[in-house]
Amino acid sequence: MRTIGAVILASSLIASGAIAATNAAGPLAPGKSAGVKQAQAANNTLLIVLGVGVVAGGIALVASGNGNGSVTNTTTGTHP
Repeated sequence: MRTIGAVILASSLIASGAIAATNAAGPLAPGKSAGVKQAQAANNTLLIVLGVGVVAGGIALVASGNGNGSVTNTTTGTHP
C-alpha cells in the first residue's frame, strides 16, 4: 500500500513539473488583463466531477483498507 502511494506521489510530482515547464509563459504585459474573466467563464464541470471522484475514491480506499480480517466474539455474564 505504501509502495503504491509512493509511486502515485512521485508520478504526480514529475507530471506537474513537466506541465509547468511546457506552459511557461513570459511575464504579464503591463496594463493588460491576466485572463481572470476567461478563467471564471470557462466550463470547469469536468474538472469538478473528476475531483469529486478522486476524493470519493480516496475515502473509499482508506475506509476499506483497515487490514483487520478476523472476527472475534465476546460474551459477558455468568455461565451456570
